[in-house]
Amino acid sequence: MKKNGIGGGNTVTGIEFEKEVDILVFLDKKEGYTTKKDTIGHKINFNNKTVAYSFRKHELYKFLEAKNIDWRKIISKKLLPDDVIYVIKENTIFILEVKYQEVEGSVDEKLQTCDFKKKQYQKIFLKLNYKVEYVYILNDWFRKEKYKDVLDYIISVECKYYFNKITFEELGLPVPEKISKNKK
Repeated sequence: MKKNGIGGGNTVTGIEFEKEVDILVFLDKKEGYTTKKDTIGHKINFNNKTVAYSFRKHELYKFLEAKNIDWRKIISKKLLPDDVIYVIKENTIFILEVKYQEVEGSVDEKLQTCDFKKKQYQKIFLKLNYKVEYVYILNDWFRKEKYKDVLDYIISVECKYYFNKITFEELGLPVPEKISKNKK
């Protein structure tokens, strides 16, 4: 991404957006939820019961090592997801990729890699018998008509995308009481 001629690595807009949709920050603000740094990643607790785990970037490989999974024997190159949420009740791994764009750039092409990456993660988690969901959290830039084909493709290969956030229900996490009462 380039903004005002500055390379993507030097802009902070994506980082700010990622903080806005940071699952751990989001959950810590919700009634009944707490997150706690663990030896490998973060425990996600609801009403003092562990309901999920979060692993970011290299933490995922520490988790795999703890489960006796040698990823090097399964895939040829390490993938570094923005966040991985393992929801215990659903026995599902959610690979969360946060993509922010405000000018033309390489993120456009990255959206087209979800099928390949999801299949790589499925191979990694096969021995653990975990279901794998690959999810993009996109900012409003991607609502433009020119992304229709890419967004249709994401759905066609059984990956998912959401704009700006992801809900408790979509992750299979318990919904805090205050939120459920507001929906009635």
